[in-house]
Parts: sequence; structure tokens; C-alpha cells
Amino acid sequence: MPDTAPLLFDFRQLTVYRGERRALHGLDLQLRAGEHLAILGPNGCGKSTLIKTLTRELYPVTDTPGYRFRLLGEEFADITDFRKTLGVVALDQLLRLSAEVTERTVTGLELVLSGFFDSIGLWPHMHPTASHRRRACSVLRLLGIAHLAKRSLREMSSGEQRRCFIGRAIVHDPAAVLFDEPTTSLDPAAVIEFRRVLRMLCRRRKSVVLVTHNVADLVPEIDRVLLMRAGGIVADGPPRRVLSSASLSRLFGQPLRLVRTRGHYDLVSR
Repeated sequence: MPDTAPLLFDFRQLTVYRGERRALHGLDLQLRAGEHLAILGPNGCGKSTLIKTLTRELYPVTDTPGYRFRLLGEEFADITDFRKTLGVVALDQLLRLSAEVTERTVTGLELVLSGFFDSIGLWPHMHPTASHRRRACSVLRLLGIAHLAKRSLREMSSGEQRRCFIGRAIVHDPAAVLFDEPTTSLDPAAVIEFRRVLRMLCRRRKSVVLVTHNVADLVPEIDRVLLMRAGGIVADGPPRRVLSSASLSRLFGQPLRLVRTRGHYDLVSR
């Protein structure tokens, strides 16, 4: 990714506390338009805190020397500005989805349309326009799930629900899409389908941020990997430079061997 591409995000010296515990300290993160970034680290390394900071559920310490939180070159001001820029498929949202579909009927089309309103499904006071509906139907076709438009989410597999949720994240055409632990709870066939969709989004020049503890989630289109441990960044660069058996063994605290196969990765015990 050329350095001349505009910065979508420019976050510097992020320090975030969760209660009395410092969960992130002095973290820098820049993302350029069209860049595909994977944030990899073990449970407890600060990934979820970073996501909640990006989505403004948590707030950094703003008087830290060198602190910056810029979006599209401007100081962050309004959460609605951020939502226009970033589409999110996050684990806690998926858990909310599971709770919602047990209480009321939400169809695939309604879930995708709700991306315009930052909700889970549509409520009576929400009135999608004809343009909204055309865009939602186009996204359903793009993701290969047009047949799920009228189907209730409770009648779908977890993989089908996940694809509808991706549609919700991209329907408003954000500059970047963030995936948080996207393959959690999916069966092997659904994992394969998710990775196909992820590769398709990358090829459409949509910036992708993939947050995961599973190196096998990294698709060949990922051009930058950031390794996180103990609330900080320990490595940042192209996958072939950052990912190795030694670096991942240090990251996860046990002897591991990295296996590369045509741009795909996996880890096995040594």
C-alpha cells in the first residue's frame, strides 16, 4: 500500500483503562485507504479493548503526550461520523443478534437494512427508503444470499446469519470493515464460506481490519499484520516479515510451528 494513500484512521498513543487496569498503553494504529490489516494476538492481549475504543464504547486517556484520534484527517467529533466510515462485524454484536432472534422475527433483508439505522433488525419507527431497499438487495446478491431475504434469522444456520450480518456492516458502503473474531462458533464449511466472502471484499478495494487470535483466518489478500501482546504492539509489517514460527511462539507463549501454503497460514504444535 503506497504511503500516498489517504489515512482513514490515525490513532496515536492510545492508553485505555478498564476499571483500574491499563488495557492499552501507548498504542499507535494507522490505516490507509485500501489497506488490509490483520490484528493478531492471544486472548487478553487487548484486542477487544482496541475494538471497543475504535467503536467508541471505551475512551482513551486524552491527556497522554502525543495523543491523537483522527478519522479521515480530522479530529474525531461525532460517533455518527465514525459509523459512516467503519462497518463492524463484532462478536458482542453477534451475541446480541442471537438474543434478538429468539424474541422477535428478523428476516435477512431486515437485518441488512438495519445497517442504515445502526440497529439489529428494523423497528416500527424505522422507514427504509426505496434506495435503501435497492442497496440492501444488491448487497444480498453480492454475498450470494438473496434467497435469505425473506427467511427468518432463527431459521438460518450460524454461517448464513453471519453473512447477513456482514451485509448489515457493508450496506452503507463504509470506507473500512472491521471483523472481530469472525469465525468463532462457525463449523468448517461456514469458515470456508466466510473466508471466501472476506477475500471478495478485499478484492473490491474495501479496507479490511481483521481482529483474531487464529492465524488461519488470515487470507492471502491481507497485506499487513500487527501482533499484539499485553496491551501493546510487538510487531507490525507485511505477513512474510512478521509471521514466523519464532514470533508466534513468543506471542502465544508456547512452541509452535507456522505452516504456509499458497498464502494461507496455520499453526501446529512443535
